[in-house]
Amino acid sequence: MPASPRPNNEELRTKNSESPTKNSAPMPIRCFEDIEGWQLARELTRQVYAVAHHGEFSRDFGLRDQITRAAGSTMHNIAEGFDGGSNPEFIKFLRYSQRSCSEVQSQLYVALDQGYLSQGEFDAIYAQAELTHVKVGGFIRYLLSAPSPNTFKPGTKNS
Repeated sequence: MPASPRPNNEELRTKNSESPTKNSAPMPIRCFEDIEGWQLARELTRQVYAVAHHGEFSRDFGLRDQITRAAGSTMHNIAEGFDGGSNPEFIKFLRYSQRSCSEVQSQLYVALDQGYLSQGEFDAIYAQAELTHVKVGGFIRYLLSAPSPNTFKPGTKNS
């Protein structure tokens, strides 16, 4: 079997785990759409839908439906967890989102092996899933390090 086409994740994790605005005050989060991880998950979902509904990929109903559901779950779990009412509940859903990113990555290999994707499409979507996973992980670490359980109040729209 040829070498794995998987991008260098260690480099991605190092590069993307540090925010360019590390020393500035965090942006207030008033709704789930303000969460950078959700924004990245939305882009991941857009990219997956773009490739899954064309050519032979669109006719492989099982794989197409599974990968689009997994991609959608990356963003939906963030939104659902946001209204969970507590940091521990929110973190649980953020972890589900990360697992959905990994599921998309695994399914991308199936799509690549079946010839449904070019190597470039695979690499771009795989990298988007990895970036989403990393950003959501950073948000989880932030929530875990919050000095008080009341620092972030998901579900209150933080107004």
